Amino acid sequence: MNLSSNRESGLTLITLTLLLGLIAFITLLVLKIAPIYIDHSKVKSALTGVEQMENIETVTREEVWSSLEKRFNMNYVTDVTKDNVRVTRRGGYLKVEIEYEVVKPIVGNLSVLVNFYEIIEVGQE
Repeated sequence: MNLSSNRESGLTLITLTLLLGLIAFITLLVLKIAPIYIDHSKVKSALTGVEQMENIETVTREEVWSSLEKRFNMNYVTDVTKDNVRVTRRGGYLKVEIEYEVVKPIVGNLSVLVNFYEIIEVGQE
């Protein structure tokens, strides 16, 4: 009997199934988490827009929220509410803080939680 010293190599069906399952899970995570960060970039863009408003030192809290709300509506941002926005005004100083969290279900009872905190400060106290 002639035994070959070379062993066959390659992926078995079980290894291939596990590898494809891992790739599918990573793809699922990316598809669930990427939109969260895309929306957050829109929130940062809205804050930058508020920071560049004309006469920013004289606008009221309501005008700041109104401007942010218009920008959020235009960009379809639904994760930020008025309760997540704090506007502080003292004289010519304006500080806008946005702190919010997003919870997205992944599979079954597995979810992802992402916390965000953004701040702008304009003017002198």
